[in-house]
Amino acid sequence: MIQFTDEQRMIKATIRQLATEKIAPLAKDADASGHTSSEIVRLLATIDLLNMALPQEYGGIDADYTTTAAAVEEMAKVDASTAMITFVNQAFIHILKQWGNEEQKERFFGQMATGDKINAFSLTEPDHGSEAAEIQTSAELDGDDYIVNGTKIFVTNGTIADHVLVFLRIGTEKGYKGVSALIIEKDTPGFTVGKREEKLGMRGSDLAELTFKDARVPKQNLVGGPGKGWDILMTAAADMRAYGPGAISVGLSRGAMKMAAEYAQQRIQFGKPISKLQSIRFMLADMSMQIDAARALLYRTTRYMDSTAPGRDRLRSRLGSSVKCFASDVAMRVTTDAVQILGGYGVMKDYPLERMMRDAKMIQIFDGSNQIQRVIVAKCLL
Repeated sequence: MIQFTDEQRMIKATIRQLATEKIAPLAKDADASGHTSSEIVRLLATIDLLNMALPQEYGGIDADYTTTAAAVEEMAKVDASTAMITFVNQAFIHILKQWGNEEQKERFFGQMATGDKINAFSLTEPDHGSEAAEIQTSAELDGDDYIVNGTKIFVTNGTIADHVLVFLRIGTEKGYKGVSALIIEKDTPGFTVGKREEKLGMRGSDLAELTFKDARVPKQNLVGGPGKGWDILMTAAADMRAYGPGAISVGLSRGAMKMAAEYAQQRIQFGKPISKLQSIRFMLADMSMQIDAARALLYRTTRYMDSTAPGRDRLRSRLGSSVKCFASDVAMRVTTDAVQILGGYGVMKDYPLERMMRDAKMIQIFDGSNQIQRVIVAKCLL
């Protein structure tokens, strides 16, 4: 049994009510449109879900990793896309809390205190995904500004973000040593939002192309210092795999299992509910065992992250990659079996399960494919 604090249980209950009563009716249309719903974003802002990780002096609750994961998991039971928007917004805050200087925290957290600001995280490029150390977007210092040039793709929240944490190259160092992180704001001259991607799943959460053509960015927006981008990726960004895709996967799986179990008890075939059939019961039993294992790994990981000083930590890295990989593989199996239990209804868009199955496949790929996560786990072990 996962033990949550009274505050965490209250947060989960608030999100559960919002998700069930207001997000669920909007999720189908957002999926069909392939675009982030402005109404869903507004609803998230009404309960301060966009800024919960902010320090209290800026209007947040200084949510730790476990609290963030619990919130993301609860939302993902109903809609993984909305959970994704929530997660990415918090990820920017968690990274800035760990790596930002006091001036950056005061400036950007102060802007976020309104409760309606959207954040994004940008690493992938057209020719560089898993090979992140070879990204080519660059920044050159010109007086008090960096001049940024390059193209980023697959940026979650990219179409609506007020702040984007962009990983790029500064200086002449090759490979990971030249990677830096720069906060770029939406109205920056030379920064344009390109095409919005049409994708298989997570369609209610935008992925966008971002282009920088001589974009002028204040040098005080550099996070951690020149060449510190790889350290940020290996620490704070690596933690994202747990409270982000890991938590989304667990919530998605729990939501799918609940729908499948309820349907099995109501669907009558051959004179009795299909839940009486051993084949169906075994499918549900396997779902339950797999979800319990994934959920236990998720919260073991976030609690370890909350209890240790942030930094390079082999166990922390291994756990983060493990929970992302294992939980998303579980989500894929659970949603596929849930669709199978519903049979013909499972593949109909009148029911959310086919959407949930498509969302699960997306999680196996984004934020480092599960093949890459296995590489990381093995490297930590060996």
